[in-house]
Amino acid sequence: MMKNFMGKPILVSTFLLVVLILNSRPITSQEVEDQREFDYLRGSGKGPENWGDLHEEWAACKNGTLQSPIDLLHERVEVVPELGKIKKSYKPANATIKNRGHDITLHWGIGSAGSIQINGTEYALDQCHWHSPSEHTINGKRFALELHMIHRNLELNKTAVIGVLFNIGGHDSFLSELKKDIWNIADTDGAEVNIGVVDPRHIKIGGRKYYRYLGSLTTPPCTEGVIWTINKRLRTVSKEQVMLLRRAVHDDSENNARPVQPLNDRDILFYGPKHRHYQHY
Repeated sequence: MMKNFMGKPILVSTFLLVVLILNSRPITSQEVEDQREFDYLRGSGKGPENWGDLHEEWAACKNGTLQSPIDLLHERVEVVPELGKIKKSYKPANATIKNRGHDITLHWGIGSAGSIQINGTEYALDQCHWHSPSEHTINGKRFALELHMIHRNLELNKTAVIGVLFNIGGHDSFLSELKKDIWNIADTDGAEVNIGVVDPRHIKIGGRKYYRYLGSLTTPPCTEGVIWTINKRLRTVSKEQVMLLRRAVHDDSENNARPVQPLNDRDILFYGPKHRHYQHY
């Protein structure tokens, strides 16, 4: 039994227990920067179904039990008001942009662009990148785009990711800011270009409702123990912006989204303001 911020007793969920266990041992949670060693093409020999066989250190992609992405099925969601609002403290900082082979990555450097707090632990913003279509689904529905904001705690060697889902609609203002820079690296191969100060506060993350679960990186080495926060509110992005992200990397595959992985009885937690009716999430 543990207490919430008001001092009232609450049950410790499976999610929190696993977080406590994982916090007691270090894990390596860095994504592969050169993505030419794998792809998203089924039957290519380097597609998602083969990632776990390509390198010994990528075995979790095949054998892991806490893999991401997942389907956020409402029937499995547990409402936990004690999760509380996401505490964000971002700030402008110098950034670089890189074509990693299958995605475009905007990198600030750990600690320079602010942080978030989860369960009292601080995670510094490191980088963000995009997947199209979305990797996570909600009740089986896939969306046009998914932004991942990667945060790290170097002392614990742990990762926390905020995911933002997009439907096709109006332009996303943050991608509009980066349009010229993305085109400038369209013909590069792994080059990292300094683009000056970028303000992560310009990323429209969404409302106060979110899903949370314990998962993994969605690219090799598929390291587990990653705390995922997926915003419930959908943002909009234009078809042209989605195509820009795909064309800029000159990827042979039509997408860079890993298939949904088995839930394996994991908890999917949900937070919304207490005065709202949760049945409408």
